[in-house]
Amino acid sequence: MTESEVFLIVRQMETVVAEVAEIAQLGEGSLLVIGCSTSEIMGKPIGKAGDMDIADALYRGIETVRRQFGFSLAFQCCEHLNRALVVERATQRYRALQEVSVVPVPGAGGAMAAYAYRQLHDPVVVETLQADAGIDIGDTLIGMQVRPVAVPIRPSIRTLGAAHVNAARSRPKLIGGARAVYMLTN
Repeated sequence: MTESEVFLIVRQMETVVAEVAEIAQLGEGSLLVIGCSTSEIMGKPIGKAGDMDIADALYRGIETVRRQFGFSLAFQCCEHLNRALVVERATQRYRALQEVSVVPVPGAGGAMAAYAYRQLHDPVVVETLQADAGIDIGDTLIGMQVRPVAVPIRPSIRTLGAAHVNAARSRPKLIGGARAVYMLTN
C-alpha cells in the first residue's frame, strides 16, 4: 500500500466515525462497535487476505475521533471466534460483559480485531454486547452487536477500498400503541 493510499484510508475512516458519532450522539459512556474485513477493503473475499497495515490505518482514523468524542470502542472478531469482541477491561467491567478466554490473531479473529487487541491499554475479549452504534466495513454483520432498536445511518463515504460501509445507531423502543406519548411538548 502506498503512503497516499494509507493516508486516504485514515482520513476516510475519520470522516465515517465522526459522522456516526455525531448522528448517534456518542460521548462519554457510549459504545461504538467496529466490524471490519481488511480483506474486503483490498477487494478480496472476506477472511482470505487480512492486512495489518490496513488495520493500522483504520485504527488511527478511529482513535483520532474516539479521543475527540470520548466514547468507548469494541472491535468485532470474525466468525472463527463467534464474533466475540475486543474491548478495554474498563468497558468490560463498566458494562458487566462476559469475558472469554481467547486472543484474536489475523487468521482467527481477523486483522482489525487482532490489531486492536495489541493497541488497547488493557484488552479483553467478551462474548457479546449491545453497543449504542456500529460501523460495518465489508459486510461483517455487526447488527447482532447493536442495542435494539437499530436505525440505519448512511455515511457520506459508502466504500473504503472495495469494501461496502454501513452503520447504525440505536434508539429506545417505542411502546404503548396509539395512545402513547413519546415526547412531551411545551
